Amino acid sequence: MNNAIGSFYNWYKATLRNTKYRWLLVVGTIIYLVSPIDIAPDFLPIIGWVDDGLLATLLVTELTQIALEHLNKRKQSGTSTADEPITTIDA
Repeated sequence: MNNAIGSFYNWYKATLRNTKYRWLLVVGTIIYLVSPIDIAPDFLPIIGWVDDGLLATLLVTELTQIALEHLNKRKQSGTSTADEPITTIDA
């Protein structure tokens, strides 16, 4: 079971980083989150919300990471147009 979760995570991360499929996966994830059809239906207390919460967390985490990497590349190449330096705060 743990190997299946790791495989899904690796696939999801790699697909999000592929610009050809990124928006398709983002839209598909949002549709899955709002759809009543789930792996674990939402009418089951707690269990039904866990899969949605994990998938939403994974989506936000990976998109944030992609955005930070893009900003760091712009900062290193000197093409940043902001007057303020770009900083990252670790939580």
